[in-house]
Parts: sequence; C-alpha cells; structure tokens
Amino acid sequence: MQSSDPGHFFETDAEQATRQRRAAKSGNKYGSPIVLKSKILAAVLDPRSPSSAVLVAESAGAVRRVDFNDPENTKTVYRGPTTPVSCVTVGGPNNGTLFAGTWDKSVWSWDLDSKAPGKKYIGHADFVKSVVCAKLGGKDILISGGADKKIIVWDITSGARLHTLKDDVVNMLSIQDLAVDHAASTEDELSLISASSDPHIRRWKIRTDGWEQVVEELPNAPGTERRTILEHETTVYKLVLDHDGDEVDLWTSSGDGTAKCLARIKNFTCEDSFHHGDHVRAVAVTDQWVITAGRDEDIKFWDRASGKLYCSLLGHYDEVTELVLLRNAKGSAERLCSVSIDGTVRVWPLAKAGLDALVEEQKKPVVEEKKEETKPEGLLSAEEEAELAALMDDDDEE
Repeated sequence: MQSSDPGHFFETDAEQATRQRRAAKSGNKYGSPIVLKSKILAAVLDPRSPSSAVLVAESAGAVRRVDFNDPENTKTVYRGPTTPVSCVTVGGPNNGTLFAGTWDKSVWSWDLDSKAPGKKYIGHADFVKSVVCAKLGGKDILISGGADKKIIVWDITSGARLHTLKDDVVNMLSIQDLAVDHAASTEDELSLISASSDPHIRRWKIRTDGWEQVVEELPNAPGTERRTILEHETTVYKLVLDHDGDEVDLWTSSGDGTAKCLARIKNFTCEDSFHHGDHVRAVAVTDQWVITAGRDEDIKFWDRASGKLYCSLLGHYDEVTELVLLRNAKGSAERLCSVSIDGTVRVWPLAKAGLDALVEEQKKPVVEEKKEETKPEGLLSAEEEAELAALMDDDDEE
C-alpha cells in the first residue's frame, strides 16, 4: 500500500522543520476554519449566495460548495474529473453553469443547481489554469488559459473553439490568470487581460470574427512599441479589476513579493505598490483595504489610503491560494474568505473593530487541541504531490 505520510520519505532538515511547524499550527481556530479533506487550489463566489457561499476547486478532483451560514454542510459536490481541479468560474446562460479547469487538460461543466454534467471543452495540451466567462456579440463565451501557453475562446452553447490567442513576439509562458475588462469592452468587442509565469501582462481585443493583442506606444517614449504591461519582476499570479472604484484600476499580485495598483488613467502603470514579501498568490481590494496573501500563509491588511500595513492575521498553515470578498445584497463587501493548500476555508471580518479583536485574540497563548485523524479524500500519488509542489514553487522559473 502506498504511503502518503511525508514522514515515511526522506526529508531535509528544513522540510522536516516546516512540516512540524505546520502540524503545530494546524489546530488553530482563527477564521472559523471549515476543514475539507483535500488541498484547495482556487475559489469563486457562488452567485446564488454571494454573502455567504463559495465554490472551491479541490485537488481531489471535485468542486465543492461551502456556505459559512451552514458550515457543517459541505455535501454539495460537483464530480467527474479524476485529476486536480485548478480553477473555477460561473457563467453561461442565466449565469447558471459552473466551469472547472483541470489537470486532464480540459474544462468541465455542470448545471449549477442540479449538478448535472454539461459539455466538456477539450483543446489544451497541458493543465488548464484559469477560466472566465463573458458575453460577446450576444453569445455566451468561455475563455480558458493553460500551462500550454495558450488562451482559448469557446462558444459555450455549441462547444466550438472560436479562437486561440498567442503572443508570437514576446515569449508567453504558462497562463496564471485571466480577467475580463468590462470597462473597456463593448457588445461586439471583448477586452481581456492575461497574466502568466513571465512578468508580462497582456491585453487582448476579442471579436466573434477575430482577435488582436493590444499594442500601444510607451507612455514615456513616443514611437516605441509597448506590447505588454511590465511592472513586475517575475510571475504575475492574480489580476483583480476594482469595479467598486471610479477608474476600475487593475490590481496585481506577483512572485516578486508585491501587490500593485496599475492605474487605468496612467495607461496601467504602477501607482501603488504593497510589499507583502514572498510569493503573493492573491489580492483583494475594498474602499478601505488592500488585502494580500500567499506562500507565507499570513493574510495582510493594508490601509489603502496610507499604504501602511494595518495588521497581519494568522490562521492558515500552508500557502493561501485565493481571497474572495463576500458581498451583501447591495454588492458591498462584508467579509473576506480565504482558501489554502492546507485544506481549510476561513472567513474574516472587514470592519476595523473585528480585525482589532482578532489581533488581540491572536496575542493569547494557543491552547492545543487533540485532533482526530482523518483519512484524506482523493489522495494524490507521490508523483502528483511532487508535480503540485513543483507547480506552486516554480511557476516563475519556466
């Protein structure tokens, strides 16, 4: 029988120390953790319950619904893939379809309410790492980005591949994230932004009959071509458009340890930079906060106006992979959800009073609880564990 216990394999002193530190930290209750039996690689808001629920992508090969108003009930699961699910989104007709990109190089889909499997979109030559949905010329479309360095545009209804986007001039590595720029889109032309394992951020114009990469003059060098936005030193993991702000600026997080605000009015050049440290996998923004998280496991809240670090919250004991803002009926952010490789889903306040109370709570000595042994679901093989670790560690070294 194959063992999944890392203690049964050779470990360096550093690896052993990390494992022991994480084991000691794993019993904490900060953020009211909902513990799942699989690594969580991504998450998206459930549009049916935006104030309390998310859909999480599991390495066990499923998408699971988690509702903070009913934390014991995690039985709504969308199954089918036999490889890890790496990204997830919701869209299609009536916003009623769940899409998941997987390691099997395809995008799976399900009816959001019935969980019935839908079309499978096959066309990538490597892992699918990002998926988004939009409307174009009256059609519902799906856009997927893969480790094969390609972006594919699909007709959701027919399943037909409409376009394959590639940068033939500046070498584009594995796609990390995609974002639809609604502020720059029209009914017949979609504006897409992509991030990848290289430091270049690219913009694309997509129509039903064709596409093009956005090429402009450098803001400070007339006559010089700018094919990409280059404000980071290495991998750009996350793209967030601040739709709550007047300018709908672009926020990014990177393997260079920073999160940045790229101002639209300044042609997407850097206006603010927040130095989180280590690889920053996720960023979220509200009118008050810039929130960052990643490899160092902590969630950092920065005062958006001053740029100063307000607080750093403990809780996760492995890399944080996604931050999702939970929103009330008016669309205002009320709470923050975080997910992690540690298999937990946590929720955090956004109000200063709530954050202050958490900081004080975390100053108290931790009372260790005896944890029951649970058998992980859908264990990865040793080879898959190594591949996942390599993906998380080396995206910026391609």
